[in-house]
Amino acid sequence: QVQLVESGGGLVQAGGSLRLSCAASGRTRSRYSMAWFRQAPGKEREFVAVIDWSGSIKDYADSVKGRFTISRDNGKNTVYLQMNSLKPEDTAVYYCAASQSLYSGRDAKSYDYWGQGTQVTVSS
Repeated sequence: QVQLVESGGGLVQAGGSLRLSCAASGRTRSRYSMAWFRQAPGKEREFVAVIDWSGSIKDYADSVKGRFTISRDNGKNTVYLQMNSLKPEDTAVYYCAASQSLYSGRDAKSYDYWGQGTQVTVSS
């Protein structure tokens, strides 16, 4: 089992920045692909970004490409999401997810473990 705990959410004005963190504990010796998803009120959960176990392969949703950056520190068992130029439409609960594969894509069904989520609110 792997436990994921997100942090770093909050309230920010449009154009601002936040950095989310996701700390993994438990069976962290395995090589996991990690991703961020988000869910806005009344909407389905959507893919945001993914990073493979080595940190060399990354993919982003078109809506965040060029503004968000995913990274990981395997020594700290932590994955990050740097969010710049935030927009009100980025408002959502952001979830960290881990997959027992070297690389998993954009499908939430590919992920085995999920955090509880952290709220990000962007005011206009």
